[in-house]
Order: sequence, then structure tokens, then C-alpha cells
Amino acid sequence: MTTLQGGDVVLENVHFRHCSKWSAQLQLSDGTELLFCVACAVEMMEAEDISSVRKSFALSTVSGILKSSPGALRELLLQDHRVALHLIATLLGMLQTVENPITLEKTDQVLVQLLSEFRNDLSFHFVLDEIQKQVNTGLSVKRSLPTFSFLGNLVKAVPEVAHSLVTQYVPLLDHLCSALLHPDEALKTSLVYVWLQLLEAPGGTAAQFLSTATRERLCVLLLQTFDSAGSEKLIRNCAGLLWQLVKQSAAVSLLMNGPGAPFLCHENQDSLANNSQILTPNQEQQLADHCPLPLLLKKLLLSGDEILQEISAKCIAAILVHSPSQYSSFFIKANLPGFLFERLSSGSSEMLLWSIYSCLVLLTEDQLFFSQCHSVYGIESLVRSLKQSLLLTNLEVPQQGFLLLTEILERQPPGLHLFPSGSGFAVVAEVVSAGVSSPSLQVATQAVCAAAALFRLNHQSRPVQYKELEMLVKGITDRFPELLLCPQGHQRNTGNLGKSDLRSKTSKSTGFLLQAMICFQAACRLAEECASQPALMENPFTAPHKHSDAPDSVQSLCRCLLHLCDSVWIPTTLRMCEFSPNAEILQYLYSILSFQFSLFPTLKAVFAKKLASSGFIRLSVEHKSLLCAGNRNPDLNASCCGFLQTLSMTLISLSDPRFDCYHDFEEVENLLARNLPSLCCHPSDWPSLFCEYQESRSGQYCLVMVLYLALQEGDRLLPDQTVFSSVLWLLQSVQEQGGLMPRLVLRSALYLLAVTQDKSPTLDRVALNNISKALSSQSFRSLYFHHPALLHFICGYNQLAEKFGALVLGLWLTEQTHHTEEEQGSVVMQKKGEDQEQPEEGRRVQHPDTETKELLALVQKFPNVTLILLDMVSSREAPLLERALGVLEFILQHRQERTAELCLKLGPALLQALQQISVESMSQGQGSNAQAVSSLPVLLKLLCATLTADPPSPPLYANMEEIHFKLLYHAVSMLLSNGGLMDQLQAVISSAPTLPPSACPPLALQCSGHLLLSSLITLQRAHSAQVCKSISWSLDTAVHRLLLQKRNTESLLLVSCLRLLQALLDADLTSPVVLLDSGPGLVGSQPLEIEDGALYPLGFKGAMGLLNALSAFILQKHEVLLRASINCLRSLLGFLKRKNLTTAMYAVCHPWTRFLLHCLLSSGESCFLHPAILLLITLLLQHNSSAVLWEPDLRHVIESVEKKGVKELSWEAAQTLSLLLKQIQMTALPTTEECRLRVARMIETLELQTTDEICDLTPPSGIVYPSLKSKQPNPLTPQSTQINQHILPKMCTHSHKRLLVRACSFSTGDDICQKGQY
Repeated sequence: MTTLQGGDVVLENVHFRHCSKWSAQLQLSDGTELLFCVACAVEMMEAEDISSVRKSFALSTVSGILKSSPGALRELLLQDHRVALHLIATLLGMLQTVENPITLEKTDQVLVQLLSEFRNDLSFHFVLDEIQKQVNTGLSVKRSLPTFSFLGNLVKAVPEVAHSLVTQYVPLLDHLCSALLHPDEALKTSLVYVWLQLLEAPGGTAAQFLSTATRERLCVLLLQTFDSAGSEKLIRNCAGLLWQLVKQSAAVSLLMNGPGAPFLCHENQDSLANNSQILTPNQEQQLADHCPLPLLLKKLLLSGDEILQEISAKCIAAILVHSPSQYSSFFIKANLPGFLFERLSSGSSEMLLWSIYSCLVLLTEDQLFFSQCHSVYGIESLVRSLKQSLLLTNLEVPQQGFLLLTEILERQPPGLHLFPSGSGFAVVAEVVSAGVSSPSLQVATQAVCAAAALFRLNHQSRPVQYKELEMLVKGITDRFPELLLCPQGHQRNTGNLGKSDLRSKTSKSTGFLLQAMICFQAACRLAEECASQPALMENPFTAPHKHSDAPDSVQSLCRCLLHLCDSVWIPTTLRMCEFSPNAEILQYLYSILSFQFSLFPTLKAVFAKKLASSGFIRLSVEHKSLLCAGNRNPDLNASCCGFLQTLSMTLISLSDPRFDCYHDFEEVENLLARNLPSLCCHPSDWPSLFCEYQESRSGQYCLVMVLYLALQEGDRLLPDQTVFSSVLWLLQSVQEQGGLMPRLVLRSALYLLAVTQDKSPTLDRVALNNISKALSSQSFRSLYFHHPALLHFICGYNQLAEKFGALVLGLWLTEQTHHTEEEQGSVVMQKKGEDQEQPEEGRRVQHPDTETKELLALVQKFPNVTLILLDMVSSREAPLLERALGVLEFILQHRQERTAELCLKLGPALLQALQQISVESMSQGQGSNAQAVSSLPVLLKLLCATLTADPPSPPLYANMEEIHFKLLYHAVSMLLSNGGLMDQLQAVISSAPTLPPSACPPLALQCSGHLLLSSLITLQRAHSAQVCKSISWSLDTAVHRLLLQKRNTESLLLVSCLRLLQALLDADLTSPVVLLDSGPGLVGSQPLEIEDGALYPLGFKGAMGLLNALSAFILQKHEVLLRASINCLRSLLGFLKRKNLTTAMYAVCHPWTRFLLHCLLSSGESCFLHPAILLLITLLLQHNSSAVLWEPDLRHVIESVEKKGVKELSWEAAQTLSLLLKQIQMTALPTTEECRLRVARMIETLELQTTDEICDLTPPSGIVYPSLKSKQPNPLTPQSTQINQHILPKMCTHSHKRLLVRACSFSTGDDICQKGQY
């Protein structure tokens, strides 16, 4: 009996016969040494009397040797290759004869190890030949199971075998296919395993060289085997083999496009298994009639094995990759998308999720996917899986998931809504926001792509979730700070990043920014669409009063988009494109900017101004020249052109808001639309374009518009001299051709010439002629723009000023900012008497507006402009001439260094204008002269301003040859010859004081009537002007009102009455202007007494009554009424002195006068040092009144002044005190030498304090009253011989305070008032 010796692999009874060269002492992995004999091993395997256990032990030992001593057995066996092949053949035979599974397994293992050890083609071919022989000898298929298992293991261990098997052993492959019909699943498992290893062989050579017929048979038989597979191992092998097959396009076509007959019935399968091992062609055709692959893959998805589910999804994806349009319908009709979505919600494997995502991404390419509502039913599962995927470590999974979401959102038909409710949309927005915030920039980029698709209108719920949309945009914006956008040469603070990492991060950042721009553009488009649909603008569940500020309104979204674009997106994009412009990113940037103009119309103008002033016109032009020249990047060119056109038209509408001619705007819009796309050269090349002769000048006009809009916002695309010469050449060229520029283009050209003229040469006559012709071709008003440069350009050349000077100044004044009357420089008084004592501090400082300042600079540079303004005063409509007057008045008041020169120019022009109006009025008679109505009062006001600014000496007024005498004479004559004015004055001053307020003229009108009448009396007396109609006035009524009705009469009206009485008293109550009516209340009964006759029509009683009324007014100490009363008292005393000296002395020496003075001097320092009280004391001394005493009156005044200090007195009080002191020196008062010295020293101190002239109590006959200095329009200035009865009430709308000031201005004509203390 043969036995094994210890652990050695030898047969004791036969080993001695074997040559020693076939034996070797070998060592196992555990260190044990043993003797191994090749011959003994062969005989042992061939011997039938040795048990399977011993053979299995020997095989295990051989396997151990092969593992622990690589190459040892190879050296023994390769001494004679026949021995090696014999051993291999013996082991192959054991695969057919051995029944013990353990021995079979060890045999298979040793065979694979040996062949792996040999690795030569001889042994491989020998094995394949032996297997081929076994198959051909009619070995049953079932007995071939170990052989097929070994073959599969061999191909797996030695991939080279696969290539030989496929290329040289086709019959064996055919048998491997036919054997798949055997019903035994173990056999099928081994066969499928062989095919799996063949196709899995590295390099894919076996799959490439597989014949078409074999591949076809394999595909058909695999489907049948797969469909009937019951064991888990067979299913896994089939799935694995299917995965390898679907990688080949040819196999996919076979698997998916087979005939539709059913599989062979199980009975046919059994007969095949029992009767034959070879599949006939007829039987294979029956198998090829059906393609159950989608159902098989669905079955894998339904299994609980995630590996099978993963393989199923990968197979579907692999099939669809070859031809989605051809194969996707099979899977969709088999409801594979629904099962895939179900697996998404339950699967947790990273690979499974990625595979399903990839599969669904491919399925979305078929419209059938959406028409069968798979996207609607699966979106919820997708969102849940995306939440889970963001928690995984493999970031490719969420990236693929967001790709799927993007595809669904982009391809979803508009009619099928994915998010009918706001909650569903909010969940998706939340997931996308989480993806945007992912630490992986690639995941975030894909999430941004999904966000861009989510911003489509058809995906919005009802109501639209504006808050979620806004949060999504903000989330994308928050990622910008971490982006690495600058080129490598300009990057800083990049830490330890290597060059490759730096390039990678920069590339990822650029990709993120590009997708972000696409998303932001989609958000802007959505906001624009929602804003255009009232049903989508607001959330119907929001309270109406909160709609404008609600966070869930479209206004909130638009505001957010505009703010983020302005503060973050624009700076970030420009920073990225500063060194390396990206055409795609810039394309979306300009598209986004174009959207901003329509998102928030109220901020459209501000946004356009900011963009233009920030240089975006230059930027877009340079980007076009850099990236779009030569027909490159047409999309960027279109986007730039759209932005430039939108920005340009917005700026044009802002530059001329008064003009709304649609034709001109449309013309320029079409001009820009046609020529901007071809404008792809750098601005430095534009001058050459201007010089080119072009039959159609639209391209040059387009350049003019772009230069104009950029320069208007301070962006000089070209040097000023270049712009000036280019535009000038264009104008000349157009004029030579007899062409006509579009209005807005010509206006832009005029702007460019005006703004760039300072640094350009002076124009010659030819250039001026061309400019003049061009400007004359259009209405100048339509060419006007409000800029100081236009004034200087037109007025700087006489040829242009003569033709367009008045037009440009008129339009400039028309555009002048409207100010209130107080802001336009009117005289303002303080209410309190203390403030009145300090007129310089109480006067409001006058500041001219910007337009007036520019005109002042213009007049200083070009003095002849004043004549143009004067011409406007006499020839333009009321609003314009008022503004021109205001400018001239301001110039006269504030240009002291050139006042005399201006007055010298204005005087003759004013006289000529007045004479012209006088002639026109006389020639037209009673006909209406509207121009005279509007210009006459303004001319009179300008005359007053001129005489006030440069007051001539009194002899000039007396000399009839002087211009001043002629001016005043014409002014007064025109007023007094105005019958309409006199009639209205009569109606105003004749109103009875007893009438109810509703029946009386307005208070302002009554006051103005008294003041104007007093001025006419004084001026007529000074110039002996002719009076066409006199006015009747009841002196009795006036005195009665002052004496008995003063409590019921407004102070303003009392002041105006006093001023009128003052003017009449100065004229000795005799004037052709006024016919006075007296009564018994003033002069007593007939015959008149001596005093009454001398004082007629006032009479002694009237004089005393008026004196008492004035005393009462003085005691009231009302500021303005006090001054008016003392001035009237001065005139009354003068009248009495001239008419009846006795009555005058009686009046000043009456005890009541002493009582009046005592009350005033006892009222405190602020009262008796008041200029009006000092003037009263002076008047009494002038008239030798005994009521004024040195002790204690005058001494008390002097001591008070000494105590207070002369420097503390106001200018007016100091001047009046000086007059009083001089009057004291001239009056014989009982004073001591010390008192006289004190008075003299105080006079010297006062004279040193001021260098101004000392005011005179009696105004010169030719003086212009201070009232004429006021800038306010005189309410009763005559308009023409025919004055509408409603003019006076409309003009008399001044406040009582202003008329009170006017009354005080009329109250005196001394030099103090002329110097303007009021």
C-alpha cells in the first residue's frame, strides 16, 4: 500500500525508482522543510487507490510550496516540459473524475497557481487544448462544471489567457455560450463567471477581439440566463457580465434592439439540457426574439442588495450614454425613473446615489421622462437625497445630484409645475442654498447652476417666494470673498498653495463666478417678468399697507438685486477681469447691467449716472475692442452693445428732460443700434474714423454720441484738443456736403465743442460760419443744454453772440433754479427794536444760486453780456425778464469794482428802452401792448437798482442834459400819464374806513396804494412832470382815522397813511397829483380864521389833531410806527413853520410836547438812545422848542452815551447822535464850558468812528427814495394805458411785514437809508 512519508510529498513504495533530479528539499511558509518529488506527485494523482483525502492533503502541500517558495517548483518542472504538461494534464483530468468538492477545489487552486507560476504560452495553449478536447469528446455539460470554474479562475489570475481564448479558441467560446442553456444554475454560474472574467480582463483586449456572432449569442443567452436566474451568485455574475457588456456600443445595440418574441419555454430548456449540449441556430433565434433588459434592471432595483441596485443604475447609465435618444424610451416606459427615484430616498451608499443620479441625468434628455410626470413625482425624493448627499464625504455625489436637479429644472415643460405650493419651493431653495454653501467649490458651482434654473418663471409657486429667492442670491454673493480670481502674477496671500493648486483653485473660482453670473442674470430676468405681471408682484397674503416694504415682494427682490449688483457683483467681476478679461463673464456682466435699468425705475437715473461717471462707457468700449474685433465673441459684442444703448438712451433722456420728441429719440436709438456692433476699435483710433470720408456718416455720428455721453459724466475718452478738432472737422465736412445732422447728434457735437474749447485753439471765421450754419439748421432751443461752457462758447465769439447770445441767455435763465423771494435777495428786517438798532447783523446774507454765479463770471469775462440781458428785460416775456432783472440787480449790488462801468453802459440802454415803450404806447393809443405791460415795471426796477448802485450827485439830477435826469423824468412821466393806474389808485385810497372788511380792498393793496401815491407826489414835485389825471383824497377822513380810529386800524395801514401825509406836507399840501378835500372838522366854519386860512386845507384844528395823533403813536414805541410818526412830525413842523410860524412855535413849545419828551426819556436807555428818539430831540432843538432842557434831558443823554461808550452804538444811532450834538452846539442853551467841551469831544469821537457821510435831515430834491432799491416787484407799478382791473389784487400778495419794511423805506430819503441799513 502506498503511503505518504511524514509531511513529504513522496510515495514510499515507488519513490526509490524516481530520479533524484525530480526531488527537492523545500520550505513552507511556517518554516517547515519537506521533501517534494514531482514524479511521486504525478503518480499519486493518477493512482486510484489513494484516497481523496490524501490527494487533497498533497495538493494543499503543493499549494503551500507554490506560495512560500515561488519559483522552486518551476525549476523542477521546467527540467522537462513534458513532465510539467503531464502534471497539468493529470490535474485537468482530476477535474473530470474527482467527486470530492474539497479535492476539486484544491485541484483548481493548484492548477491556477502552477499556470500563474509558468506564465508561458505553451502551458496556456496546452490547457486550452485539453479543455477543448474535453468539450469535443462529448463530456456532459454537468461534468464540465469544475473545468469551467477552473477556466474562469485561470482567466482571472492570468489575464493573458483571455486574449488567447478569444482569438484562437472560438469553438470553445461557442460551447461556453451554448452551455448557458443548461438548467443547472451552478453550471450557469460558472459559465457566466468565465465570460465575466474574459470581459473584465485588463486592457479590454478580449472584449475588442470578440467576434460579432459570439457577442450576439452571448447577449441573447445572457438575457435568458439573467431572466431565469434564481441563485444570488448567478444573479450577481449575470449583473457583472451585463455591466461589462453594456460598456460596448455593439453589445448595447444587441441587448436593446433584439426582436420581441418571448423566451423559450422551460420545457424547451429542459429538453435541451437532457438531450444536447449544443444549441442549435433555430433555438438561438427563439431566444433573440425578446429584449427583457429594462425589466431585468428594474428587478435589480427592487432587490434589497445595494450592490445589485448600483450595478443596475450603472448599466442603465452605460446604455444611455451610447444613445440616449434611442434607448431612454425603453426604460421610461418600463417605469425605471420611478424606481430610481424610490431608490434615492432609501439608499445611503455613495456609489449607489452617484449611479442613480447619473442614470436619471441621462433619462432627462428624453421628453417622455417629463410627459409621464416622473420629474413631478420624483422631485421630492431627489430633494431628500440631496440633503443626505451633502453630509457625505464623497463630494462628487452631491455634485452629480445637483446636476440632476439642474437638468430637471431646465428641461421641465412650462405647463407642468414642479412646485405648486410655496412650501415645496422653499424646500428646494433651502437645499440649493445649502449646496451653494458647500465647502467644495465644485459642488457650490453645480448648486449655482441649479439655482439659475430655479429662477425660471415656470418654477415659481403661487405666491412667489421672493424671500427665498432673495436669500438664495445673497448666499451666492457670500461666496465671493473666498474666490481666487486674480491671475497668478497678481495674487497675494495665497498661503502654501503650489502652482498647480493655485491654478486649480483659480480655475474653480472662475467657473463659480461664471455660473454665478448666469444665475444672477436669471434672477434679474425673473424679477423683470414678475414685475410685469400684476398677479405676481405681491404676495396676496400680505397686508396691503405692507406691500411696498414687504420682504416677500418683487420690489424687495429688485432692490436686493440692484444693491448687490452695485456693491458686490460689479467690483468682483471687474477685479477678476482687470488683468485677464473673460469674454463669457463680461458677456453676462453687461447683460446684468442692462437688466438693472428696468428692475427699479425710480433709481434708473441714479444708477445710469453712477455707471457713466465710473467709466463704464470707456470700459465697455475697450472690452469690445479687445475681445470682439475681427468678429470674435459675437455674444459679448451683442451684450456690450445692448448695455451701451440702454445706458446711452437713459443718459440722453436725463440730459434733456424737457424734450420728449419720440422721433429724435428713436432716430438716435436706431443710430446706436446700427453702428455700435461694428464699433470694435480702441478710442485712440477714433480720430482717424472722423477724418475718413464716408457716404453714410452714421458711424461718425455714433462716435459723437458716445464721446458726448462719456464726457458729460467726466470720462474723457480722448484728449480735449483731439475731440474739439475732430468734431469741428465733422461739422465742416457735413456743411460742405450740404448735409443735416440729427438734432441730438448736433446737440452732442455742440456740447463737445463747448466743453473742450478751453484747451483748444481759437476758432477762425470759416469755422465759426460752419458752426453758425449748423446751429441755424435746427431750433436753438432744441439744441440747448444747461452748462456754463455753452454760455462761454457762444458769448466768447461775437459772431455767435450776435446771433445766439440772447437765445442762450434766455434759456439759461429759464432753467434757473426757483428760489423763494427771501432767497433771491430781498431786504429783511428784524422784528425787534433791538435788532433794528443793528441793521448789519439783522440783514440776511444774500447768496446767489449757481446759475447767477455763472452769469457773474460770464459778465466779468465778457462785459457786453449785460447789454444782452438788458435787451431781454425790455423784449422778453414776464418770467424771463424778471430773471434777467434779478441777475442785473445782483451784479449791480455785488460787483462793486465794476459797478460804475456797468451803470455807464446800462444808462443809455435803459433810456432808449423807456423811450421806445413810451413811443409805442402813444402810437397804439388804447390798443393793447402786452410787451410794454410786462417790461415796463421791470425796467423801472432796473432803473432803481442802477441809480442805487451808483448814486449820482444832486447836480446831475438837476441837469436836464444828464442821463439821470432824463431817466427819472421818463419814468415819472410814464407813471403819471397812466390813466388806468390813476383810476385804480383812486379806487383804492377812496375806500371808507367804516366799510366792513369784505367790502374793502385787501390791506396790502391799500398800503401799496398809499405808498405809491406818496412816491408819485414826491417825484412829480422833483421833476415837474405832467399829470394827466388827479386823485381826490379826503384829508379830513385821514386825520380822523389817525386820531380816533387808530385802535381799529392795522399798523401797516397807519404807516402808509403817515407816509402819504408826509409827502403832502413836504409839498405844502398842494400837488397836481392829489386834490385834497377838507372839512369843518379841520378848518372850522366859514369864514376861516387867520390860522385856518394859512394852514388850509389842514387848518389849525387839523394840525393840532394830527400833532396829537403823532404824539400818541410815538408813545406806543412800535418800531416802524415810531419811525414813520417822527418823519411825519418833521414834515408837519416844516409845513407849520413855512405857513404859520406862530402855530409852529405853539406846537413845539406846548406842555404836551414836554410831557411827551419826559415820558420817552424816562423809559430807559434803550428808548432814549434809539435813533428815532434822538432824531425827535434834534427836531425840537431845530425848531427852538422850550420842551428840551439841558438839565436834565440833554445831560442825561450825553452821560448815558459816555457810560455806554460810543463804540457800542449802532451806526444809525451814532449818526443821529452826531446830528444832535451839532444841533446842541448851534443852539443857545444855558450850558457851561465843561459841557460844551464834552459835546465837542464826543463829536470828534463819532467822526473818527465812521468815514461815511453824515446824514442830512432834509432829502435833496432829486434823491431816489430807498423804496426803489427793493428787489420785490412794486405792486402798483403801471403796466400800460390799459390795465386789467384784476392786476393790482394779484400783485399785492406781499406779507404785512414786507409792506411794513417798504413803508419805512419810503419814510426818509436821507443818506443813511441810501446806504441800505434796511
